Amino acid sequence: MNPLRPVILAAAASPRMKRALTGTPVTAEIVRRFVPGESRAELAPVVRALLDSGRLISIDYLGENTTDRARADATVAEYLSLINELAAADRSARPEGAAMPVEVSVKLSALGQTLPVDGPAIATDNLRTVCTKAAEAGVWVTVDAEDHTTTDATLAALRELRPEFPWLGMVLQSYLHRTRDDCAEFAGPGSRIRLCKGAYREPAAVAYQRAVEVSDSYLRCLEILMRGHGYPMVATHDPALVLAAQRMAAESGRATGEFEHQMLYGVRDAEQLRLARAGHPMRVYVPYGDEWYGYLTRRLAERPANLAFFLRALAGDRDQTSGLPSRRRLRRSHR
Repeated sequence: MNPLRPVILAAAASPRMKRALTGTPVTAEIVRRFVPGESRAELAPVVRALLDSGRLISIDYLGENTTDRARADATVAEYLSLINELAAADRSARPEGAAMPVEVSVKLSALGQTLPVDGPAIATDNLRTVCTKAAEAGVWVTVDAEDHTTTDATLAALRELRPEFPWLGMVLQSYLHRTRDDCAEFAGPGSRIRLCKGAYREPAAVAYQRAVEVSDSYLRCLEILMRGHGYPMVATHDPALVLAAQRMAAESGRATGEFEHQMLYGVRDAEQLRLARAGHPMRVYVPYGDEWYGYLTRRLAERPANLAFFLRALAGDRDQTSGLPSRRRLRRSHR
């Protein structure tokens, strides 16, 4: 595992570090590699290009840990507008039973789960509103995983809503010790489970700490999903795990369209295209919005190459005489 990962994840919770990075003009260049824009207008051409390339999409409106009811309501309103635009963008014809090309990913803490009074109930009601709109529009919804303290409340919301919306997806993280049992519980008929390694800083009491342990757990969990009766969503960039998923699918008698690969926007684009052109459902997770800081730091923590790219940009953006970001770069970063 990247030895700098704990340091970078700690920075994600540091207001001082956030002020330093978000006030640096070159940050905009780095952010655009992983976050295509802050508005739906900036998102739209990326959606069109990905769909035209034969890939599927899952769109996340960035935000989490909302403690203000008005902000939670605004997030719901944004998702409703987003779903309308995604439904209009999806002009594809697909066979009955095929994967929906467009999906939204939702964090329950952004919908009010962490509100001080009745947070979980408010988030569940807000999720129901989003799912109702999505069902009308022909768009899927998947509930994102967050840190381990939210897992029980998130799974409770899923249990409550899946009778109404059996296609409602969920995310499980292989680095948590509990995930094998959660996979076994939720891998029933009609289920959609996105399996990822996990990107939050978690204690050893609840999560594996070594990369090999996380990968081994991923394989054990993936085997449960592949042998289950749902629709596994294999969210990994690890070449070994991508191949393992295809092998397990074949061994369990799954056809190509009975599971899908998922990768992040800005990561392994050539591999995404290769999988899509080979006929594998390949979904790209695309975040947008101005609350990008936490998302960016988790991406930096996952891959040392991302951090090196970021640091090189920071070092190169100092005015040689003043030591401050140049005005030319400042203007460009806000276009």
